[in-house]
Amino acid sequence: MRVDKLLWYLRLAPSRTLAHDWVAEGHFRLNGKRIEKPSAAVAVGDILTVPARSGVRVIKLITVPERRGPAPEALACYHTLDERVANPIAAQNNTTPQGT
Repeated sequence: MRVDKLLWYLRLAPSRTLAHDWVAEGHFRLNGKRIEKPSAAVAVGDILTVPARSGVRVIKLITVPERRGPAPEALACYHTLDERVANPIAAQNNTTPQGT
């Protein structure tokens, strides 16, 4: 499957045209190598490095989707390899004195 089509199917891009443009601009990596061809082939087991608003996501393709379905269906097609740890500051128990 083409990488631009995959990004659209997985709901990582709002449209196929944007996915095409993002890949052509070189914003993605496939198995560690920068790709600039939207027609680059992806297969099960491939690792994609995807830019996101909050940073970079690294995903492994579990299965190739057959369509652009609902979000739960898209999420079932890949596994996120860079699970984000909760912000350690937010996770601390803020013990502020009462009545201050």
